[in-house]
Amino acid sequence: MKNRLFVLMTVFAVTVPLLFSCSGKKDSDAAKMRESMQTMTREELIEAAKKEGKLVVYSTTSRVSLAAENFEKLYGIKVETANLKDGELVKKVSLEVSGKVAGADMVLCQDGARVYGELINLGYLVNYVPFSLADQIPPENQNPLVFQFCDKIFVFNSEKSEEPPVTNIWQLTEPEWKGRIQFKNPPQEGVNSNFLTMLTSDKWAAKIAQAYKDYYGKEIVLTTENAGYEWMKGFFNNAVLGTSDSNIAENVGTKGQKEQLMGLFVLSKLRYAAKKNLALAPIKEMQPFSGFYYPIYAQLTANAQNINAAKLFIEYLLTEEGFAPWKSDIGSYSGNPQVPCNEADEDINFWAARLVREEPRYSYENRAKVEEFVNNLIN
Repeated sequence: MKNRLFVLMTVFAVTVPLLFSCSGKKDSDAAKMRESMQTMTREELIEAAKKEGKLVVYSTTSRVSLAAENFEKLYGIKVETANLKDGELVKKVSLEVSGKVAGADMVLCQDGARVYGELINLGYLVNYVPFSLADQIPPENQNPLVFQFCDKIFVFNSEKSEEPPVTNIWQLTEPEWKGRIQFKNPPQEGVNSNFLTMLTSDKWAAKIAQAYKDYYGKEIVLTTENAGYEWMKGFFNNAVLGTSDSNIAENVGTKGQKEQLMGLFVLSKLRYAAKKNLALAPIKEMQPFSGFYYPIYAQLTANAQNINAAKLFIEYLLTEEGFAPWKSDIGSYSGNPQVPCNEADEDINFWAARLVREEPRYSYENRAKVEEFVNNLIN
């Protein structure tokens, strides 16, 4: 059954882009929209947006509703938001755009593999970079446009010591950590599967192999395709898989435990430390990575009914005022680095040097293979 699933997903990954290419992008709704997006001044954009109807936004982050309220107060443009899970959003947009049914004007979406393969690659989403912010947003964050970054960090129980218990990811594959490291079950969250997929890229496999040599003083002997797969093999032999980052944070941080636990989960869960009397501290320096970070993209839909209002809202979200609902948490960073993060956190440049970044195209093209490998380890 697993092999059949892998074959089907591989065929999909290969054939869908070819089918779409043959259909001709010039005739797609997305291409027509790009042609219609004429450059206008900011004043003209605001005026055009106000003449449109109610803006509809699908989002994987619930805080968009507060941003929408603030946007409406500022511009007088009504916004309807719907909070959806990753898979729900992808499916809904796919059905609406392919069926030419009016739905969302724009989306805030995560899980780069599915977003790239099932929405962007098929022309269902259209990239738009606000001209007023183009010089502030790094090129690598512009296509697809990143609205927000979130990170998942290795966090340990710090009740007895603030000193990190490990400094190298290979320590987590050793017998002493069996049953003491927790991670959300990868099939339950796309960004976790994308992270694991990135570990098999040439770049990260080389870094993981070097980390092995640095720690053990010898070259790694492979029983798998590369060092990324090899580390996963050892890691999942020790890991306890959970159903939510919230539960994992509580499991790891509960005080009075005999054995020190560790988890890989969203850094924002550290807000529970004071609220629930937990002992939690992140590992900021671990070779070759301390966790991973993933984007939430802001994209127009190819059948947007209120395109100018959507463009104006995207611009608003990438400003300090628009990002305010997310700034209240650590572990949340604007795709525009000019917008500051929470003062209690390190900025995105600090984390980018220490974390694995999700790349949507690589994840899309290779995730089925990695998922097959991981499923064989955890089942």
